[in-house]
Parts: sequence; structure tokens; C-alpha cells
Amino acid sequence: MAKSISNGNFNMVATTLSGLEEVLAEELRALDVEYIKVGNRAVSFSGSQRQMYEANLWCRTAIRILKPIRNFKARDEKDLYEQVQKTNWSEYLDLKQTFAIDAVVSHSTFEHSLFVAQLTKDAIVDQFRKATGERPSVDRIRPDVRLNLHMHENMVTLSLDSSGDSLHRRGYRLQTNVAPLNEVLAAGIIGLSGWDKKSPFVDPMCGSGTFLIEAAMMAQNIAPGIFRRDPFAFENWKDYNKELFEMVWKTAEVKEKREPQATIIGYDIDADYIAAARANIENAGLEHVIKIEEADFFETAAPANQGVLVMNPPYNERIVSDDINELYKQIGDTLKNSYQGFDAFVLTGNLDAAKNIGLRASRRTPLYNGAIDCRLLKYELYRGSRRGEVKEEEEQG
Repeated sequence: MAKSISNGNFNMVATTLSGLEEVLAEELRALDVEYIKVGNRAVSFSGSQRQMYEANLWCRTAIRILKPIRNFKARDEKDLYEQVQKTNWSEYLDLKQTFAIDAVVSHSTFEHSLFVAQLTKDAIVDQFRKATGERPSVDRIRPDVRLNLHMHENMVTLSLDSSGDSLHRRGYRLQTNVAPLNEVLAAGIIGLSGWDKKSPFVDPMCGSGTFLIEAAMMAQNIAPGIFRRDPFAFENWKDYNKELFEMVWKTAEVKEKREPQATIIGYDIDADYIAAARANIENAGLEHVIKIEEADFFETAAPANQGVLVMNPPYNERIVSDDINELYKQIGDTLKNSYQGFDAFVLTGNLDAAKNIGLRASRRTPLYNGAIDCRLLKYELYRGSRRGEVKEEEEQG
């Protein structure tokens, strides 16, 4: 069993997207958890039941909060089956409850995660059948109890998934465009930008408004889990403490700031996107915080002397290549001429096109937008930036 650490504290793992691990670690530090350790697409830590509830409600860049219950080595099928049966599953699961297993397998003698999930399910079901003559059912879509099996080099960690539905599904999104940005990725990019939640924030190609809403929730100190439509998985656990969770929830509600804390502005050239963004913003109750208008980015200007601009322009899935190079050139020209004093962050999956921006990126962070390999490019748009850039090039040359 995973060792309890002290005063009812236990080990947990928060999973995230590649490149956002340090942002997630910062969020966990804000919750005062202990023993934070950054891994690959995951951050492990130790905390209490209350902190597990808080992590689910407050972590903007977490996908799931897992509670490991057993670690073991499994050399072959027989070994895996027997090891899974060493856990007394009636401690975690009732006959009447449905369950599902998410398996992730890498660098192991087992090749297929589906096979590993099936074998684990059999071991659990057989244990119940032997003890009671009955068995719990599997529900892959909406299980009462979700288990996570992680196998790397035949070392297995079995965990309870305290989140259930992925935490990126905030619940505020009614309208989406063709390829809406994952909320966790959007929150992570804002975290990576270092935005102070007070200075102006602009998304000039806002699509259905994900960057704007995530930024507004940060500025207003709104817990991202507060819009969630489905219960968290821990609400079905045997040790669920309803009073404790209600206290965590009410505390979150009290922490929300009603008065707008920052100027947050979105533009899009497409009227349909603006309508979709507006619907999502209203659904999140943030129309008093976010200003949004139908406008061509290339005809806009900075709303202040300094601030943060974040954008996710097209990567060329549906646009002819001549256009895409010209589009990125115009992005560079507009940033240089109209957004001096801002820090601009461009997420792109088209690095060839991005060269046409024509500005020197001060930072390039590798990220994935779904399966697309992307870079988050940072441009520091100094006032009088042309002169500064020429000087910089001379020094570097």
C-alpha cells in the first residue's frame, strides 16, 4: 500500500500536459502541499484529504489527481493478475458500483495497455466473485470508481483516480469552434507567460474565447472546478467527507473577486467565433470582466503601454501555404508596430511559417496542442524596438 506520510497525509500524483509541469508545481505550492516532485507530464506530492479536494477544484493545469494505492513489479500475466489480487478491492469498491481502468504502458514486456486493463479488471472481478458469488460491472464511460494503472519497465502503480472526468472539462464551454484550445493548455500558456493578473491581457485571434476565460478566472480568483457539471470521482469513494468538500467549495466561492481586476480584451475577425466566445463568456458569468469585439487584429492597437498578448494563429491545416507565410509576416509587423511595450506569446505548430514573423523570439517552449508539436514563442516588444533589435544583433554578431 502507498505509505501514509503523517497526520492523515498520503501520496498523490497530478497529471498534466508536456511542458506544463513547472506551472502545475507552482499551483500545488499555492495549496501548501508537501514533497512536491516534478516528473514527466506529472507532479507528485503529499497532502491531506482536504488538499486532494482543493487540488481537484483549484488546479488549472492538472488533468487528473491520482491517489496511488499500490506499487509492484509484474514480470508476466500471472504475476500481474496475482499482484492485483493482493489488494482487498472491497475497501474501494462496492458490488453495486461500476468501475473502469485506464492503463498506460511503456517500455514493458506487455505491449498493449488494453490487454493490461482487461487482465486487471479480471483479477478484481474474480476476487469479488470468489468472495460473494457476484461481481461489479464495468462502465467505461461514466464509472463510479475510476482506477489508473501506470506501468513503466514492468513497475506498476495502481491508483484511484479522484477526478473522474478530465479536469480540463471545466463546464463553461457551450460553443466551440472547429479546434478549440484545451483549457489546461490555455491556462498553462498563461502561466508560462508570467502574466501578473493585473496588467492588460489581449487575445487578438480569440476563437471561442478559451484564453480570455482562463485569464479572467485567474484574475478574479475563480476556481476552475466551480463550473463543473459532473461530480468528482472522489464523491463516490467510501471515505468521502461531504461536509469537508462543502467547506472547500464554499471557501472557493468566497475567494472570488467580483470587481474586474484587469483589462481583458479579445478580438476575432470571424463573427461566428465572436458569437461563440460571447456565449461561453456569459456562461462563465464573466461578461463584466472580458471585453470582446469583432475586429481584424492587423487593424488593432495596444490598449495600454504594456501588457501581455497571447495568440494561437492558424497552423496551415486549411490555409494555402502562400497565405500562411503572409499571415505570419503580418502578425510580426502588427506586433512590432502596434504592440510596443507588450510581451507577446504566439503558440504555433507551423515553425516554417513562424520564421516570417521576423522578430527574434526570446524564448521557445515546446508544447503539444493535441497531437501537434508546437512552440510557444515569446517576443519582448520593446518601445522603439527596431533600434534595440539592430543593436542587439550587432552585439550578438
